[in-house]
Amino acid sequence: MRAILPLSALTLSAVALGLAGCAPSEPDSAPQQSVAQAPVEVTEKLVVYQMFTRLFGNTVENNVPWGTAEQNGVGKFNDITDEALAGIKQLGTTHLWYTGVPHHALVADYTQYGISNDDPDVIKGRAGSPYAVKDYYSVNPDLAEDPANRMAEFKALVERTHAADMKVLIDIVPNHVARQYESLGKPEGVENFGASDDTSVAYARDNNFYYVVGEEFSVPDFEPGFEPLGGQSYPGLDGQFAESPAKWTGNGSRSAKPHVHDWYETVKINYGVRPDGSHDFPSLPDGYADKSAAEHYAFWQGQDVPDSWTKFRDITLFWTEFGIDGFRFDMAEMVPVEFWSYLNSHIKHANPEAFLLAEVYQPHLYRDYLHLGKMDYLYDKVDLYDKLKDIIQGNASTDAIVAIEQMKADIEHHMLHFLENHDEQRIASPDFAGSAERALPAMVLSATLSTAPTMLYFGQDVGEAGEGDAGFGKATRTTIFDYWGVPAHQRWMNGGKFDGGQLSEQEKALRDYYIRLMDVTTSAPAMMGKAVHTHTDSRNNPGYTDKTFSYVRFDDEQKLIIASNFSDSDSVTTTLTIPSAVTRQWGMPWEGEYALNDLLNVDGIEGSLKVHNHIGTIELTLAPLQSVIWEVQP
Repeated sequence: MRAILPLSALTLSAVALGLAGCAPSEPDSAPQQSVAQAPVEVTEKLVVYQMFTRLFGNTVENNVPWGTAEQNGVGKFNDITDEALAGIKQLGTTHLWYTGVPHHALVADYTQYGISNDDPDVIKGRAGSPYAVKDYYSVNPDLAEDPANRMAEFKALVERTHAADMKVLIDIVPNHVARQYESLGKPEGVENFGASDDTSVAYARDNNFYYVVGEEFSVPDFEPGFEPLGGQSYPGLDGQFAESPAKWTGNGSRSAKPHVHDWYETVKINYGVRPDGSHDFPSLPDGYADKSAAEHYAFWQGQDVPDSWTKFRDITLFWTEFGIDGFRFDMAEMVPVEFWSYLNSHIKHANPEAFLLAEVYQPHLYRDYLHLGKMDYLYDKVDLYDKLKDIIQGNASTDAIVAIEQMKADIEHHMLHFLENHDEQRIASPDFAGSAERALPAMVLSATLSTAPTMLYFGQDVGEAGEGDAGFGKATRTTIFDYWGVPAHQRWMNGGKFDGGQLSEQEKALRDYYIRLMDVTTSAPAMMGKAVHTHTDSRNNPGYTDKTFSYVRFDDEQKLIIASNFSDSDSVTTTLTIPSAVTRQWGMPWEGEYALNDLLNVDGIEGSLKVHNHIGTIELTLAPLQSVIWEVQP
């Protein structure tokens, strides 16, 4: 076991950014005061690979906008073979997040399997949003070769993934469900959401939904480009959806006729938050921010909680028993933190090693969702992802990184880093970077800056650009709403061989770079040790610009020096300064010279660390978009 050290200060000035997407209509509750979290003893760098399951194994290249599964193809559980898993494992993957697995609303006929048809008037895209779940006790029938055998096919995939030495994550979306929630797979004694609701009132604590009493639901007025199925005809597509009384919409809209940009395909779950924002459930006592998940679990025993809490507890425990190793929680900040304490402590009681990742976009809530909500990890979108995107696009300086990391030094391990996911633009899209290579310095930084996990999105390692309007999903992001082929990823798939046989030389070089980077990230002991930025010490050195960034990572076994040039046009020639506090901690004498071994680049960048009066210096030259990870030799 490696010695684990708390991360040193390493960060930059924050950008005040609001919540991405639609905000809930009900008032936010005031957060409880949190305390600093003790260093977490983790022994390996974790890597999450997000796969959009419906698209991953699809080899069909037609890409007809709004096309059917028959026209455009659809990936299956069985497409994710041992060879595919081996290719994913090459990227250092420890956790594989299968996105879009729970059965969600979609436009296809599975009535022969006892599944009711969904109304296309309240579905986004033809394949449907994976975040409009219809049945939490089953999986998407689109993903099975034999829909009648879909749970067994998914179970086999889970077992293959475990055999490939990776753990399995799936989505849970506690904030909302599909407007047509109907579970066929629910265990005996389990009720559907809303089955026992009192629909004569807008709110009751044990109702699962909120109601617009006395009004019937009306579909939105669709703007051009947002019409269901692009204006094509389809059985049941008639501008109506029967729901009486109307329910609140998933983003919190209380209108019986939601706006087209509301989450109209979903309904809001009631967690005991009254319409005025006050709470109808027990509060955590003072001091619980620094208590363990086991202590939180003990607190909730015997407490009277709303019905929706127990429903989601049972759902997550069902999947935990199924063999799922953790969950990615969608829009966690729209659900009370007390519920997360309840849910996550129950999950941890069943599986202490469960991996719990949450989507939270408001930095002032980060510590509450970690300490009180007992999350393991949160998205580091606001601020790190957003700032790296600005830097890549030439709209910000690397100076900002120092302050961002300093603000989160006490929770650095818990802030998952990424440059792509299903919500964000593809790096190679014109609206982001225009080429995957322009983001390589940011990828090095994202993966090596802290002890936090790194997340990769399928196709990222081969420069997928997200081109083409698939239907409801628009170009720059790979669609999550429609049946589609993912061209660069399909070239890596090579007809199911998963050997990169159709990749261009540029795409092969990109994937090789990702493999080398993630190998260093996951195998170097120093990545789980301390970090000290050398950016400030080097910033005034000749040639060191606001497109350069540097820092050191080290533990008792290893010392690494990392530097990147974010400029896509200019080389940098400068001197890196290693402060005396670092060289002393490294046990170096006041004078000395040390060889540096490049762990990242195929050709290797030569370097030498010279120490004089305990101050270290390195003469550095980096080409445009080049990074180096030097290991200090004894």
